[in-house]
Amino acid sequence: MSDSTTETSAETALEEDLEAGAGAEPREAELDPETAARRKAALAQIRQFGDPVLRTKARPIERFDDALREEVQRMGDLMDDAIGVGLAATQVGVVHRLLVYRIAQDAQLAALINPEIEWSGRDTESMEEGCLSLPRVLVDVDRPIHVRVRALNEYGEPILIEASGLEARVIQHEIDHLDGVLILDRTSREQRKEAMRNLREAEQAA
Repeated sequence: MSDSTTETSAETALEEDLEAGAGAEPREAELDPETAARRKAALAQIRQFGDPVLRTKARPIERFDDALREEVQRMGDLMDDAIGVGLAATQVGVVHRLLVYRIAQDAQLAALINPEIEWSGRDTESMEEGCLSLPRVLVDVDRPIHVRVRALNEYGEPILIEASGLEARVIQHEIDHLDGVLILDRTSREQRKEAMRNLREAEQAA
């Protein structure tokens, strides 16, 4: 467990990056060594671009048991360690229609199972997005500002979420993952080309 100084540093970096866009990566130089090491270990468990599972459409969940609830908690812990705001099951190699997110450090972890967007507002907004599965990539993505989503929680209870702004964007981003869709598919051709160059450079550097 990190001390208060570590937590404050990580939270500040995340809050500043969230202003730049959903899923933006924190600046490594602003993370203390312990937090940076924990983030590196978490990212090693998250499937990266090129893994076929990221292009796989996830299957609906039918069984709601302790194993599922443990999976939700593991994903939440992994997301927090990676300093992300959302994570889909396919990103950890599990083809379940499950996503978790937390858009504020002090917010309760939210889990959406078998989520379906039943309504999207007409107003859209373009914002820079990053992804834990695409290191060093930030692209502009146009999404509806308001959405209404039906899902189940980890106990199989129906829930209805009316989300706006960052929450709506994060939910849409993670549902895309469950459908095998990446932010590269939702940006301009020019930004996609630049992103691919960055991904190749990151792979060569590794």
